[in-house]
Amino acid sequence: MSNSPLHIELIQPDDWHLHIRDGEVMKDVLADTAQQFARAIIMPNLKPPVTTADLAKAYRTRIESNLKSLGISSFTPLMTLYLTDNTSADEVHKAKAEGIVAFKLYPAGATTNSDAGVSDIKRCYKVLEAMQSVGMPLLVHGEVTTAQIDIFDREAVFIDTVLEPLRKDFPGLKIVFEHITTKQAAHYVRDAATPSNTLAATITPQHLLMNRNAIFSGGIRPHHYCLPVLKREEHRVALLEAATSGNPRFFLGTDSAPHAKGDKETACGCAGCYSAFNALGLYAEAFESVGKLDKLEGFASFFGPDFYSLPRNTKKITLAKQAQKIPAELPLGNDTIVPLRAGETIAWSLI
Repeated sequence: MSNSPLHIELIQPDDWHLHIRDGEVMKDVLADTAQQFARAIIMPNLKPPVTTADLAKAYRTRIESNLKSLGISSFTPLMTLYLTDNTSADEVHKAKAEGIVAFKLYPAGATTNSDAGVSDIKRCYKVLEAMQSVGMPLLVHGEVTTAQIDIFDREAVFIDTVLEPLRKDFPGLKIVFEHITTKQAAHYVRDAATPSNTLAATITPQHLLMNRNAIFSGGIRPHHYCLPVLKREEHRVALLEAATSGNPRFFLGTDSAPHAKGDKETACGCAGCYSAFNALGLYAEAFESVGKLDKLEGFASFFGPDFYSLPRNTKKITLAKQAQKIPAELPLGNDTIVPLRAGETIAWSLI
């Protein structure tokens, strides 16, 4: 668009990659998320991780209890299981029967609470065969964790050493390459010679709006530190091009990851950006920056449910070109959290 509209009406989006944690903090996170999104893929990297259908059912019950206490009846959590070296094919069939929508692959040690993750993907081949047979997607944290590989190269190396061999061995397995951060990943997903319903990628607002300079602007900026880490400007540009292209392989996944302020602002700060409070405004800003607001609805509202073979939402929401000051801090259980762009003013607001 040559001129940005003052209002954007969208079918209500979903968040296809979300952390809501557990316990006291969950209610605050759910309140922020549910004011924007109708559904969300709930990440399973709790302590201990959600590794079985029974654990996922119990987690869903806790989520629903918190939603009820908040008076929210219009938000649906979509549950996932944490893949481990010991996951069984029987668990895949049980998960499918219980309405669990996907398994999550964390390479061991890749990110927050990933120590129980997969040490070698070949240990999981019988599980992946079962997933392929029942149409259960695999959600991939796409980084290698070998110490000698530079942290800025780990996604690109993962494509060559893990993802490409995996896709050759399981051509019918539905895979979401989550929170992609590099030009290599964007081009790999774009150009893959495979049906569009077997490979997709989610992209976060921080990776569309910031490059790695943001981590060091005027000093260490711990609230801009996430994993996979922000990359060079050429990668941000490639991600923005992919997100705004109208290609149905790319859709919204915030990877919003709540950590208390003190856990971020410490000698060894946690990885994760908290965007649940204002995610849609941030995505609108990114799309507007390249004159592609007309592509936002597909990315945010259509391509995700289509990939997961779920119905599109019908309710509509409206974003207005109305300045919004982001609070410096927000409540998080008994602590506080610093949201992405804290203390700044963004141009778009949900009305």
